[in-house]
Amino acid sequence: MDSSTEKDLRRELKIHAKALGIPSGAADSFIDETIKTVKKNLKKKTVITKADFERMVARELKKYNADFAYVYQNRDKII
Repeated sequence: MDSSTEKDLRRELKIHAKALGIPSGAADSFIDETIKTVKKNLKKKTVITKADFERMVARELKKYNADFAYVYQNRDKII
């Protein structure tokens, strides 16, 4: 994951966390751990699709907050 992708993901996740009312300290912790784990898992892959990446992020978020993961997974579908 390059730095611009990480920055964009971090910004997007912070927006979702704020919308859900997750305290910023907890959200930062969830986001940091999620990104760290996703980066570690990406090193094992030679090729990854956008859908695979998004599933990986959602799976990690679900460990910390199921609503957070749900909103991330369905962000393009929620009105």
